[in-house]
Amino acid sequence: MLIYGNTPRDIMNMMWRRKYKLLMIAVVIVIAVTLTGCTKPKTELRALDQFWDTLGGKALTKSKDE
Repeated sequence: MLIYGNTPRDIMNMMWRRKYKLLMIAVVIVIAVTLTGCTKPKTELRALDQFWDTLGGKALTKSKDE
């Protein structure tokens, strides 16, 4: 049977010949993912901060009687 196109072995050989180009692409992708993960987190946790302050007795709370 005659198969047209490249066999998987041919494709792997072509990729192996261009190993430095593939390696550079992988390195660039890894660096990009790493840098996007290094953004400064937002410290806007007002509700959670208020909750912990109330539990710790730092914040004044209103009761129903007042």
